[in-house]
Amino acid sequence: MLKTWRWFGHGDPGTLPMLRQIGVEVIVTALHDIPNGQVWPLERIEALKKEIESYGMRWSVAESLPVSEAIKYAGPERDALIENYRISLANMGKAGVRTICYNFMPVIDWIRTDLEYPCPDGATTLFFDKVKFAYFDIFIIGREGARERWDAETLAKVDALAAKISQDEIDKLVYTIIVKTQGFINGNVKEGDIDPVGIFRKLLGQYDGISKSGLRANLKYFLEAIMPVCDEYGIDMCIHPDDPPMQVLGLPRIVTDADDIRWLLNAVPDPHNALTFCAGSLSSGAHNDCVAMAREFASRTRFVHLRSCEVFPDGNFTEAPHTAGRANLVELVRIFERRNPSLPMRVDHGRMMLGDESKGYNPGYGFHGRMLALGQVEGMMAAVRDEIKQGLI
Repeated sequence: MLKTWRWFGHGDPGTLPMLRQIGVEVIVTALHDIPNGQVWPLERIEALKKEIESYGMRWSVAESLPVSEAIKYAGPERDALIENYRISLANMGKAGVRTICYNFMPVIDWIRTDLEYPCPDGATTLFFDKVKFAYFDIFIIGREGARERWDAETLAKVDALAAKISQDEIDKLVYTIIVKTQGFINGNVKEGDIDPVGIFRKLLGQYDGISKSGLRANLKYFLEAIMPVCDEYGIDMCIHPDDPPMQVLGLPRIVTDADDIRWLLNAVPDPHNALTFCAGSLSSGAHNDCVAMAREFASRTRFVHLRSCEVFPDGNFTEAPHTAGRANLVELVRIFERRNPSLPMRVDHGRMMLGDESKGYNPGYGFHGRMLALGQVEGMMAAVRDEIKQGLI
C-alpha cells in the first residue's frame, strides 16, 4: 500500500520536508481555509498540488471535501450546496486528485472525552469515557429524553459524577467534545466561538424528526447527484465510518457496521461509491469484526486508515498501539496488500510522545507517535509482501 500522511497545511508543525524524510509518498490534505459549502477553485487545488510535488510527494487524496449539514438534513439550500460540491469535485478531478474521504455524520465528527489520557509509558492517547459522555448528554446538553438513552448502571455513575464534578472539569469536557476535536476539521464549532453549547444545541435541533432511514435517503440523494461527476473524472468517494460506530445524542448514525456498509454500497452500486476502511473507528465498536469486514469490503475499499482500538467491558474505549488492540492490523495488511498493493493507506491517531504535546499538533495527530506507527505498519507491509513473494499467502 502507498504510505500517506494527513497534513493540515502550512499551519501544521509537521512540515512537508519532515514528511518526505520519514518516507511519506502521498499527502492527504484539504483546502481547510475554505468554508463548508463553498467551491474549491481549480487554481488553489493546482497550486497546492504543485507545492507538494516540489517536495517529491503527491497529493492524490483529499480528506476531506466536507459535506455541509444542510445536505445531510435536506435543508432548502441542499441542491445549491450539492451543485457547489459537484463543481469542486470536477476541479479536483481536473487537477488529478481523485480520492475523496468524507463522512456523513450529523453535527459531530469523531468523539472522545479525554485527549491526553496517560499511558503507562508516559505517552498520552485519546480516550472515550462512557460515563463522562452520558453526563455531557444529560447535564450539559440537557437533551430531552437523554436519561432514557442510558442504562441504570451508567445513570447511577453519572449521578455520582454530577455530585462532585467541578466547573473546570465541565468546561474541559465541553471544550474537548464540542470544540477541540471538531474545529480543526472544518467543524461546526471552532476556537473562540461564544456559547459553544448553545451553538451545538441548535445544530442538534436541525435533525429533529430525522430517522436512520431518513438520513440514509439523504445520503443516497447526495451520492446519486454527484456520481456522474465521479464517473466523468474517475473520482472515488470514500465514506468514513462513524466514530464511534454507535448512535449518539439522539442523532442517526448510518455507517456503524457491516449491514450499514452493505446497504450503502448496494443503494448506489456505482464503483465510485466506495469505502474508507477505518480500522480504528470500526474496532471501537465491540460488535464489529474488522477482519471479516475487510475481507467482505476489500473490493470497494479505496482508502485505508490503519489504527486500532481497545474496548473495555464498561463501554469505554481507547486508541491502542498499532501492534495491539482488536483491529488486528497485521491481518488487515495481508488482506489489502493482496487485493490492491497500490491502495493509499495512512496511519491514524498516534500517541502524543517525545514533546509532541507542546508543539501545537492537533489531537491524535502528533508527529512522533504517528512516525512510530508508520514504522510499525511499514514493517508489517514488508513482512506481508515477503509472504506474498514466497507464496505463503
